[in-house]
Amino acid sequence: MLSVSRLRLLVELHRRGTLAQVAEALSYTPSAVSQQLSLLEREAGVPLLERVGRGVRLTGAAVTLVAHAEAVLTQLELAESDLAAVQSTVGGALRVASFQTVVFAIIPQVLDLLAARHPDLHVDFSQLQVDEAYDGLHSQRFDVILGEEYPGLPEPIRPGIDRSDLVNDPLRIALPLSGRWAARPVTLAELADAPWAMDPAHSATGTWARGVCRTAGFEPWVRFESPDPLMHSHLVRGGHAVAFIPALIAAAVAGVAFGGLPGDPERILYTAVRTGRAGHPAVGAFRLALAEATTTLATSQPSWAISGSARRSGRV
Repeated sequence: MLSVSRLRLLVELHRRGTLAQVAEALSYTPSAVSQQLSLLEREAGVPLLERVGRGVRLTGAAVTLVAHAEAVLTQLELAESDLAAVQSTVGGALRVASFQTVVFAIIPQVLDLLAARHPDLHVDFSQLQVDEAYDGLHSQRFDVILGEEYPGLPEPIRPGIDRSDLVNDPLRIALPLSGRWAARPVTLAELADAPWAMDPAHSATGTWARGVCRTAGFEPWVRFESPDPLMHSHLVRGGHAVAFIPALIAAAVAGVAFGGLPGDPERILYTAVRTGRAGHPAVGAFRLALAEATTTLATSQPSWAISGSARRSGRV
C-alpha cells in the first residue's frame, strides 16, 4: 500500500521542483524528504526520481503517480468534509491567509459573527500576499485564502482550486488635503510630476497602478514602494505622495481626499480553497460570514472624478 504522506511529498516535489523547496514548504529537512521518497520508490516498485546534476527530477512513472496522488488527496479531503457535515456543531481549526486590506476592514466583523454562531470554530490568520498564500494553500498550510484580481490582469485558472468571488472593491485616487498636490486634477496626467506611493512593480497591484499612469500618458515617479496601502495613505495625508487606494480601506482613512478614476475600475476580492475542502462546514461558515460582513461595509464615495482624457507629460 502506498503511503499517503509520501505521495503528498511527491506531489509537492512535482509542483516545486527541488527537495529543498519541498522541505521548506512542509517544515522537513531535505534529507528527510529524500528518505521518505526513497521509501515511496520501494513501495511503488519502480524508479520515481533520477539524478540531474545536484538535483532530481521525476521519472515518467512518477509523473503518472502524481496524477493519481492528487486525486487521492482530493478524495480524502472530500471524505473529511462529508464526515464534518454530519456533526451537530461547526468546530475545529480553520487556517486562513489574507492580504492586509481584508484583515483591516472585514475580518474583525467576521470573527464577531463566527464567535456568536460557532464558538467551537477557531480561526487562525496569517497576513500574506496572494502568491505566497496560494503556495500555502497548495501545501495544505491553509484551508482558505483571500485573493484579489485587478482590472485587465485576470488570475490564472488553477486546477484543484475552488474560487468564490466576494465583492467588487472600487479603486480611488488619493490626494492630500493641503499642499502642492491637493488641487483636484481634471485628468490623471496632471499628476505626472507628483511623487507616487505604489506597490512593488512585480505585484498585480503595482502592475495595474503603473499601467493606469502609462495609459494616461506618463511614467509615474514612484518615490515610495511598499505593499502596505495604509502606509500609502499615511504618506498621502502628510502631503508626501499621491496614491491609488481601494475604497475598502478609504472609508477608514481620515485627512485624505479620494477621487474617482476613469472607467470606475474595481478589483475583485475572492476566497479560494482546495476543491476537496470546499464543502467543509467550517469553510462554508467562514465564507458566509465574509459575505455578510461585506454587505454592511460603508465604502467611501469619491468627492470628485478624474476624466479619461490624457496628455503626454513627464517628470523633469
